[in-house]
Amino acid sequence: MPIPTATFRAGFRESLPITLGYFPIGISFGIAAARAGLSPLEAVFVSAVIYAGAAQFLALALLTGGAPVIVSALSVLAMNLRHVLYGPAILEAAKDRAATRFSWLWGGWLSDGAFGAAIVGVSRSKENFSERWMLGLGIGPYFSWALGTGTGAVFGGGAVEDFPAVDAALGFLLPALFLAMLLAVLSRKQLAVIVASIVVTVPASLMFSTTVGIVTGMIAGSLVGLIRIRGLER
Repeated sequence: MPIPTATFRAGFRESLPITLGYFPIGISFGIAAARAGLSPLEAVFVSAVIYAGAAQFLALALLTGGAPVIVSALSVLAMNLRHVLYGPAILEAAKDRAATRFSWLWGGWLSDGAFGAAIVGVSRSKENFSERWMLGLGIGPYFSWALGTGTGAVFGGGAVEDFPAVDAALGFLLPALFLAMLLAVLSRKQLAVIVASIVVTVPASLMFSTTVGIVTGMIAGSLVGLIRIRGLER
């Protein structure tokens, strides 16, 4: 009996926690963009084109701080290099269910949150994977992020300044969301990779920058994972 194909609707349902979580974080970026002097249209354009929360805040800080455009562009590029690995990692997790005919389409919608949700879903069952499912998983968070940005840029300008607790909560939403996804896939198999990434990322971020911390943490985790795979193959 053939395995039923996971649908676009099923992927969209899977993305709902990410979609709901991205909206208030998008509002936070929209507020920051408005404070930096960007119009609502410009703020939404940044979110629609870059579509990477931390990188957008970094680009905003660099550009408003007077950094050259080329420096800002290279910094954003370095921070977003991890996105190149998302599609191959999902296809590897899907194994025999992997399909690449329309990977160019669903791969363009992947964000950190969508990637995390995809890994969680495929880890539960490889039957969850299909290209329609991946497309449904990615579209909701994208438009939620853009809509949140526009909302924050239009209505949020100085509204949050009177509520510092709300302002702080908006900044904590993204880390809390990723922590929840990490706990959903945590097992003894991934423990060494996670520990290695944390051990390298935290001090590198504190001593140098968030970008350096993320990149070096990714490299450390990848190396530990590779060593572990090589050890199992022997």
